[in-house]
Amino acid sequence: MKKLMMVLASLVLFTACNDEDKNEMYEESSDGQIVARACATDEVFQAQLNSNPELRAKMQMIEEHTQNFDLSQAKLVNGTIVIPVVVNVIYKTAAENISATQIQSQIDVLNKDFNAQNADFSNVPSIFSGVKANVGVRFELDQIIRKNVNKTSWGTADLMKKSSGILPTSPTTKLNLWVCTIGNGILGYAQFPGGSSSTDGVVIDSRYIGTTGTATYPFNLGRTATHEVGHWMNLRHIWGDTNCGTDYVADTPTHNTANYGVPTFPHYSTCSGSPVEMTMNYMDYSDDRGLYMFTEGQKSRMLSIFSAGGARNSFAK
Repeated sequence: MKKLMMVLASLVLFTACNDEDKNEMYEESSDGQIVARACATDEVFQAQLNSNPELRAKMQMIEEHTQNFDLSQAKLVNGTIVIPVVVNVIYKTAAENISATQIQSQIDVLNKDFNAQNADFSNVPSIFSGVKANVGVRFELDQIIRKNVNKTSWGTADLMKKSSGILPTSPTTKLNLWVCTIGNGILGYAQFPGGSSSTDGVVIDSRYIGTTGTATYPFNLGRTATHEVGHWMNLRHIWGDTNCGTDYVADTPTHNTANYGVPTFPHYSTCSGSPVEMTMNYMDYSDDRGLYMFTEGQKSRMLSIFSAGGARNSFAK
């Protein structure tokens, strides 16, 4: 109980102050390509908290459920939770109207990454071998919806999820993934469990999804969607969106801030105890080729939302 109270207290502090401590690098090259990972999930979350005072209390209830969860409570069918995925492609140009092949390549990456079947899973350093996880979630492409629009970029105000874009399909039983040009150096963002179903889902820029077609180096291995779906399943950034912050997971090291590129291992944190940072964790900001693991603690956190009383329990029925 003492640990739970400390976690909930830190959640209040996290949501109250971390806007002042951001470390994102919204950086583009001269040709408009993004050269450093930038995820807008926390910014969107803070905006939702500001516009909906009741959301903070709801998130604390979700956190309490998460901290009290153990894996024996998970609702697994043959050891797996199956998530239908609706992909909403919103495009102005032919390039933005990505192919079904590119979309399927992203579904394939999600299935490998969430089931420890990615080839680079074997690269997990021995120091982390005891906590590397097979999450046990399978993704199935449910349908692709396309819409041609006269809009250059969509930003992060969820406009692509409104009638001007494509409304979500059955968001309480299907993961909606919007593919469009976001702009402002953002690769993607997601909505945490607990937000409105009318805006629930994940948004990925059309240049950074899947492994073929428009997928652009160094974010051409589908790990942006893995990262954002992690958020959708209630994972925080591994550095807690503030210097030496918490991601509410016990088996991830404390990071002083986000990592970029592919850091040389071992990369030591400047936080208390100087732990080796888990720069290869999907919830860091390393380039796609440098990300290849979740932990057992993250697995428990993700599966908790599908359990009885969990925020996404409707997906596990």
